[in-house]
Amino acid sequence: MSYSPLFGKSSKVDRVLVVDDSPDNTFLIQAILEEEGYKIDVLNNGSDALAYIDASPPDLLLLDVMMPGMDGFEVTQRIRKNPKLPFIPILLITAHDQPRVSQGLDIGADDFIRKPVEFDELLARVRSLLRLKHSVDERDQIARQREDFVSRLTHDLRTPLVAADRMMSLLQQGVLGELSPEVAEALATMERSNQNLLDMVNTLLQVYCYEAGRKTLSLTSVDLRQLLKEVVQGLMPIALDKGLSLQTNLNDDDKLIELRGDRLELHRVFTNLVGNAVKFTDSGSVIV
Repeated sequence: MSYSPLFGKSSKVDRVLVVDDSPDNTFLIQAILEEEGYKIDVLNNGSDALAYIDASPPDLLLLDVMMPGMDGFEVTQRIRKNPKLPFIPILLITAHDQPRVSQGLDIGADDFIRKPVEFDELLARVRSLLRLKHSVDERDQIARQREDFVSRLTHDLRTPLVAADRMMSLLQQGVLGELSPEVAEALATMERSNQNLLDMVNTLLQVYCYEAGRKTLSLTSVDLRQLLKEVVQGLMPIALDKGLSLQTNLNDDDKLIELRGDRLELHRVFTNLVGNAVKFTDSGSVIV
């Protein structure tokens, strides 16, 4: 059942779920916490608690260890194994004669309190865990804002760069008339600079995808020798343009070099590595 909160110190009232099969215990805890302005919901078994949490995760869970059916340890374990749930601090309520408190902490509980519950101790532990909850929520909100900013920034930067790249390509093809050697050289320089910027934006976007967990790797068997040859072949025009020798030190007679990974991402990584070597080498050769 639900109870209306008293006026809190902030616009957001923390919601606390108390799960205990003892009416005396829940009555005492409810009275103490409501007096402090928290919104309290009370349940008497683990199954109902899990259903409640799935529908409306509380800010804090006070959970009795010994309950009929599903005990507090199992409830804790199921909560921590559910990736869809936000972080919920769990305060275990345990009897003085229960020696297995460490088990609850090992499976994901954040703290424990022993029966009979002491007024000051309960409030201190509740305040401590709610501070932890607020800190984690704030951190997650900042991370989401950063991800949204990076996503919008990379998209807004990439669009004009791609458009500029296509326009310069059309100009080099003579769509608007024949170009003088000086103009052609200037366009080639602009195109290279634009491509460098585009590569930087694409790399930033890739990093964002990894950090946001939105990048799924496609793992296959990859012939590393063949992959490196493709990378070198793709970068050869850039190396030749700088007067560099770009070559591989791979013997076709050597044993097949295979690894398991995402071929597209490996190609991107090696292209960046070799491309940087070419970019920062002024003369001589680059050997892969």
